[in-house]
Amino acid sequence: MDLEHMPPILTVEEAAAFLRIKRSTAYELIRQGQIPSFRVGRFIRIPRDALLRVAEGAGQKVRAARGAK
Repeated sequence: MDLEHMPPILTVEEAAAFLRIKRSTAYELIRQGQIPSFRVGRFIRIPRDALLRVAEGAGQKVRAARGAK
């Protein structure tokens, strides 16, 4: 899934695919509050912009751990 074709609101499955993690891991990160989400009835949805911030933050942590500036 590329950024140009990503919808503004994603399902858990779409978010997991974007992050290249298992669906169960995505649910756990949502439960822990590491991936911002909201419910529509019984469905969990994730705002695209929030997911991009999560991914960007993870990239910054990796660069910091490697000693990059």
